[in-house]
Amino acid sequence: MTTGFETMTKDIDMQSEWKIETRTTLSGIFSIVSLVAVVAMAAAPFAVSRGVVQDLFFILTMLTLAQSWNLLAGYAGLISVGQQLFVGCGAYALFAAVILAGWDPLLAIPVAGLFSALIAIPTAFFVFRLYGPYFAIGTWVIAEVGRLVLAQWKALGGGTGTSLPRDATREMVGISGLADWFGMRPSAAADALAYWLALAVAVATIALVYKFLRSKHGLGLAAVRDNETAARALGVDARRLKTAIYLLTAFVTGVVGALIYLQKGRISPDAAFSLTDWTAYVVFIVVIGGIGTIEGPILGVLVFFLLQNAFSSYGSWYLLALGALAIVTMLFAPQGLWGLISHRTGWELFPVRRRLRGGSASYSEKGGPNG
Repeated sequence: MTTGFETMTKDIDMQSEWKIETRTTLSGIFSIVSLVAVVAMAAAPFAVSRGVVQDLFFILTMLTLAQSWNLLAGYAGLISVGQQLFVGCGAYALFAAVILAGWDPLLAIPVAGLFSALIAIPTAFFVFRLYGPYFAIGTWVIAEVGRLVLAQWKALGGGTGTSLPRDATREMVGISGLADWFGMRPSAAADALAYWLALAVAVATIALVYKFLRSKHGLGLAAVRDNETAARALGVDARRLKTAIYLLTAFVTGVVGALIYLQKGRISPDAAFSLTDWTAYVVFIVVIGGIGTIEGPILGVLVFFLLQNAFSSYGSWYLLALGALAIVTMLFAPQGLWGLISHRTGWELFPVRRRLRGGSASYSEKGGPNG
């Protein structure tokens, strides 16, 4: 005969066997593969040519920009077409710190991100009063204002731009060490150093986005994206979440902008605030890969890089082809290439959905432990 205390104990044991999980077997395997891939990529400057390192640098910086925009648009629902504002501000902050203040470029990179985040504060004050397409247009207008303002900065070349002093990049922290230990020329060492920084920023951004989406704030953000009114009714501070995401993406975008123009060595307002280079291409990467997924931008940037190398020599036809491909993808695979793959295979490399697992079949189905 079973007492009430024994029944209650069994119920507690049954409940303790249930747990919420997000990881899957595939994601665990992918984590190991990713770690190996990151280590291999870190060794790339010692194994491949300088041209390949520059190509990898391009992929990593565009991937970071795409992940940032995807967090902003795909999860927070803020469709911005003015992210070039933060690329340009970050790049100009780097050049100002190096040329005008004499800072080491490596020390100026995080300052460039902070400057972009500071610029985002008054920007958010204005654009958060706009919704939908008006928000998108507002971000683009403010980016154009930023371009026109910085084009008047005569100390940094005005409208024609300026270049970093050659000594500034050749004497960065770590350059002499790479030259002495591995026999790298200063230019190759500078490229390698910029590449390692881009790799670190890309990995940190993906890890940060993944960790955020798995947190309670990530759940709140998903609720805001799906139905802001309902999310507010449940106690989610939508305005605070959106503002935090906006400032975070501005910081990351500013850091990437500083890295890109550190590697380029020359800046101009038209290039640093280019809508095509720093927003249109990024939107294409996210849309093609799959908006609202971490895997999407990774796949999208690889597709974009291959298309660019194969067809960029065709001029304006290349841009038309990219636009046509984006339209076709939105019509026939609105969740992007990764969404199509995931739908057919069930794969999730960065799972954020919570699953209830456990619960012994012996208790749930047979009323006792199954020996």
